[in-house]
Amino acid sequence: MLDIQFAAAKVNKYASRESGDTVEIVERPAAPGGFTMVLADGQGSGRNAKTISHLVTSRCVALIKEGVRDGAVARAASDQLYAYRHGQVSATLNLITADFATHTLVITRNNPEPVYISRIGQSETLESVSLPPEATTGRARLDAFDEPSLPIGIYPRTRPVIREVGLEPGLVVVAFSDGLSQAGVRYEEKLDIVAVLGQLLEKPTARRDAQALADELLKQAIERDRRRPQDDMSVIVLITNSLETEDGAPLARRLSVNIALV
Repeated sequence: MLDIQFAAAKVNKYASRESGDTVEIVERPAAPGGFTMVLADGQGSGRNAKTISHLVTSRCVALIKEGVRDGAVARAASDQLYAYRHGQVSATLNLITADFATHTLVITRNNPEPVYISRIGQSETLESVSLPPEATTGRARLDAFDEPSLPIGIYPRTRPVIREVGLEPGLVVVAFSDGLSQAGVRYEEKLDIVAVLGQLLEKPTARRDAQALADELLKQAIERDRRRPQDDMSVIVLITNSLETEDGAPLARRLSVNIALV
């Protein structure tokens, strides 16, 4: 059995009351179903960016609930944004789906920022999906899903880039908005996401707790910006662990949300 954890951590741009990033978690219809995490980053920041990202995620959520596959969801969201704003506004989009029907993990990108994937073996050592030299630090090896990918809304008929892997214990998937990758640039202390992820994945707690991993990655990005984020920052994480239950015990699904309100 699998314990599948979704987690998100996000923060507004400094002195901005609204985040241009929007995150949603959607339960897919029809047994055995599945779950999808959606991350959209609207162009710019503040209220206008929030309007864009909310438009995109609303479209995605509606289509996912109707049973539409993720590739078609991303194309429809792009077409709608292009028609709505006449190709003058863009957004990035990530979909991460645990598909119980096919027992696969589906990662869909319309985002120049990579998605990082890792597999952790049962022997407590980190194994890699592939071994790109630039994505290796210490024992922690990451597969960078970084094929060229365009944001949605600018060009007609924009297509996503999709990767599908088997759903199994020990998977770690990390996606983020560009605020994270640009953290520290202003101070010439740019966050090295690969190095930080490598260090975090050496810690047993971070390898098993999606929220802890998302929180720590966001924390380090904020620190690079001297605690004044220069852009909206969002991190989404999926982790799969082996799950042992007593015979006959009911399997509960849990969802929790923590929000800091000023």
